[in-house]
Amino acid sequence: MQDVQAALIAEQMHHALDLMRAEIDLLKARQASNIELIDHRLLRLEGQIGDHEARLQEATQGVTQFKVWSGLTSGSSSILAVAAFLKAVVGL
Repeated sequence: MQDVQAALIAEQMHHALDLMRAEIDLLKARQASNIELIDHRLLRLEGQIGDHEARLQEATQGVTQFKVWSGLTSGSSSILAVAAFLKAVVGL
């Protein structure tokens, strides 16, 4: 009787161990899937950050160019105004 009970307990322990191993394997598979998903999301976010940085640089360059051109236009109109003033005062 003792041998039968020992064999039964041993079989139950092996079964419990198999269930634990199966659960561990399932958790490992889920973890690998989650890591893959997280890596994919991270790569997409990094790509979006690069796109946003490029857009900001382009916008900054556009604003800078506009300021340069408006400054040159304003300066040239000031020069023409001074020339017109001198012409009116001197009478050339």
